[in-house]
Amino acid sequence: MKLDKLHSVYFLGIGGIGMSAIARWFKHVGIPVFGYDRTPSPLTRKLEVEGMMITYEDSLDTIPDQIKSDKENVLIVWTPAIPKDNVQLQFFQSGDYDLKKRSEVLGMITHSMYTVGVAGTHGKTTTSSMVAHMLKSAGKNIAAFLGGLTQNYESNLILHDEETEEKPVVVVEADEFDRSFLRLHPNVAVVTSVDADHLDIYGDAQELTRNFEKYIGLLPEDGVLIIQKNALKKLNRNDFGSLTVLEYGLGEGAIRAENIKAGIASFEFDYISTEKVIKDLVLKVPGFHNVENALSAVTIALHFGIEEKAIREGLESFRGVKRRFEIKRQDDKGVYIDDYAHHPEEIKAFLGSVKAMYPEKKLTAIFQPHLFTRTRDFADGFSEALSIADEVILLDIYPARELPIEGVNAAMLMDKINSAEKSLQSKEGLMDFLDQKRPEVLVTLGAGDIDRLVDPINNMIASWD
Repeated sequence: MKLDKLHSVYFLGIGGIGMSAIARWFKHVGIPVFGYDRTPSPLTRKLEVEGMMITYEDSLDTIPDQIKSDKENVLIVWTPAIPKDNVQLQFFQSGDYDLKKRSEVLGMITHSMYTVGVAGTHGKTTTSSMVAHMLKSAGKNIAAFLGGLTQNYESNLILHDEETEEKPVVVVEADEFDRSFLRLHPNVAVVTSVDADHLDIYGDAQELTRNFEKYIGLLPEDGVLIIQKNALKKLNRNDFGSLTVLEYGLGEGAIRAENIKAGIASFEFDYISTEKVIKDLVLKVPGFHNVENALSAVTIALHFGIEEKAIREGLESFRGVKRRFEIKRQDDKGVYIDDYAHHPEEIKAFLGSVKAMYPEKKLTAIFQPHLFTRTRDFADGFSEALSIADEVILLDIYPARELPIEGVNAAMLMDKINSAEKSLQSKEGLMDFLDQKRPEVLVTLGAGDIDRLVDPINNMIASWD
């Protein structure tokens, strides 16, 4: 299909963060955009304000006539997060429509651009957003398709300048879910981590690793691989042919961070490599894991010839991504931080950094597990990671695309959590519970609908005497 021949595009699951970025791109190039999602959200409301027509009813009657009437020039974009019994999905699948997954369309859009693909089971959203901001702030002509809403641009899409003669560079978050990243065409590939995840898709950790190796295999002969040191160790290959391979990590590796200073408002560190040393870099998005993410972003900036001054300015002006170590409050009422962490390794990195920032204060963590299969597969890891907090509050599992699994619930994590205080709470009773406790340092964690509680919690804290 030639994208310039389309008269309209219909998105199944348009409210997804990756889907909405592509929807915005089509709207930008002048193609009418329609879509369906299960429930309204702040993001879908923004899309509607931008001129997209969205329905929240899974019915054939809500599909616009222009979608039904001209199959040849309509593109249906769908996400595997849509249930198989979805009425609209079944209609399009049985009606000779051209259906493509989000990753296929992203590959079509970016195939002719010089592409930086950022992959990894953790850290890819922050890293890709950091890369995009550093390049753009340094004056590079870039486009970016991101998996989160950047605080600098209030969007998950950055559009390149079509008027300049400089060929654009596209920065893409390369998602391993459903093997989506294998549809891309990277010239530079970042791999931030290769930890077991999405076992409902891959079956086991070895198969996940094999697919990361396939992703690396998409690089051209003169391609560049920038890979975190532990991720490199997990790969089943040592020979990368003519690829340029750059390994990075905290404290060790060819590219490393040294002299890390953990502050409340920022982290400082030195960037050290065999080719370049940049001292006293300032990152105003806290977290040791974000320092590690910054190593790959600085390396990419150097790859594109960005000067040291611009690198410093770009890194220091990076404001982060919504729901990634997002400090909602830090005042006399208390500290409140929200994060998307939904895997044991992410939780461990996040809580460890918060502890380093506030070593003398009691840390209370609210966690909403995401998916029954992930909770089952990593139950011991979740319990161990959450035990970093002084108090743990567990909410019920957010099922997303899954049906319940007998015997799998949030309570199964409780016994092995070693925190001094721990409890199970309902979303309905959480606010009253917090109002009585009034924690010193509070964090919310999870990839489900816990984000709907963030503003109410913050507003409640603001009301405390």
